[in-house]
Parts: sequence; C-alpha cells; structure tokens
Amino acid sequence: MTGETDGMAELVNLPPHERRGTGQPVVLVHGIGSRWQVFDPILDLVARRHDVLAVDLPGFGVRPSDPSVTPGPVGYAEWVAKFCAEQGIDRPHVVGNSMGGGIALEMGRRGTAGRVTAFSPVGFWGRPGARWAQAMVTTLRTTAKYGGPLTGPALAFGPTRAALAATCYGRPSQLSKEALQLDVDGLARATSFEDARRSFAGYDLTSGADLGHLTDIPVTVAWGTRDVLLTYRTQSRRARAALPTARHLDLPGCGHIPFNDDPALCARVIIEEQA
Repeated sequence: MTGETDGMAELVNLPPHERRGTGQPVVLVHGIGSRWQVFDPILDLVARRHDVLAVDLPGFGVRPSDPSVTPGPVGYAEWVAKFCAEQGIDRPHVVGNSMGGGIALEMGRRGTAGRVTAFSPVGFWGRPGARWAQAMVTTLRTTAKYGGPLTGPALAFGPTRAALAATCYGRPSQLSKEALQLDVDGLARATSFEDARRSFAGYDLTSGADLGHLTDIPVTVAWGTRDVLLTYRTQSRRARAALPTARHLDLPGCGHIPFNDDPALCARVIIEEQA
C-alpha cells in the first residue's frame, strides 16, 4: 500500500482468510479489533513446515458479523472449530493472540484443538486488569474511528508512528506505516468490537477454572516482556499458576502483538515441539 492509497479501500479488497504451505495444519487467530494480516511477519516462516490458515473472525477484518455467532472467546471458539471443519481441518494446532489466545485456549479446553499456542491471551487479568484492558482497547478504537482521517499524514512521521503503536508493539519503530494503517482501519471498521469487548468482563481462566482437555494436549503460553495491554508482570504470573502443565515462555523486548517485534522468535515458538 502506498502513501497515496486509501487504507480503508485496501482493507476492503483483502481476502477474509489466507492459506499457505503444506504439512500439519496450524490455524492463526487474531485479537480484538485486529485481522489475519497481523500474522504477516510470520506466515511464510511457519508455512515452510505447516499448512497455515489465518482467518478473520466474524465482525473483524473484512468478514461481516454473523448473527449466529456470539462475539468473544467462547462463541468464536465454536465458530473457528466449525470453520476449520469446513476447510477439512480436524483438531489443528491453534495459535492465537490476545482474544485469539483465549479462543485457542477455549478450543483446547473443549477438545477441538490438538495443540495450543497462546500469545498474551485474555483471561488471566483479574478484575482491575480486565477493566484496564477494556479501557485501553476502547481508547484505541475511539482513536481509530474518529481520529483516522488525521492519522494518515502523521503515520508518515516515524516518531508519531512509534507513539501510536507503542500500546501494542514492543518495538514500534519497526512497524511500517502501511501495517499501522491497516491496524487503524481494522479497528475502525470492526463491527463486532463492542460485543467482543463486553465478553471480557465474564471471561476468567485464573486458578480454579475448568481446564477441560488443556491438561491432555501440548499448550504453550508466550508473553512479551513489554506487554502493557495485558501486563506481562502480573498476567503471565497468573497464567503460570492457572496452567501449571503448560510451557510458559517470555518474549524479550516484545509487546502485546509480538509478531512484528521478533518474527523469527515467534515462528520458533509455534514450530518447536513442546518438550
């Protein structure tokens, strides 16, 4: 996308999912306000060994809202499992980020994922953390919806681009203007945003939650050490306590959305087998 191209028009012309590579299936699930292209930095790396399917959730990216789907980790877990079955994929390795991490864990809990990798997943926040996350994503959404026309020229200026991206990225200066413009446009047009955000208030994976099949399958939880949205220090600690059988990893220098911060590291986390 060039600086003269309208970002919203570009987003409309993108497909609702992307499939690359061959091998065992890996399904990539984005977070609230995002779209499958957030995985662009790692798609080809993972596709060297796997059949990779990255999807827009209903009401995000270019996929329209679906009245039969309840936005949030539980409803979207059901939808992703059904979508995978339609693509001929059974119990895949599900990789998710943020809300997508909660979806991946939910699929593991229900037995519709054969393996789970969750990057900074929702559900380990406690009440103050949940309120903080809701407030932060609401601020990002408001900026995208009502400040979008003002952000185009600003995104051409490196320091401004870095400031706008710092909430989600640990190394925001590495993010291109084009990628950030897609982030802004995706947030602005996400028709299921409010319903998905409301679902967070009742979603809890802390100690005492029913883990279902999560103790029977390989589970990896990875957290960026610069995550300020789902704060690394407190929420990664809760995740370790709630999922003691999982592999827990720190991603040095990475933020809430780590794939652009360190693509090679994130790809290795997904590809490497759990010991």
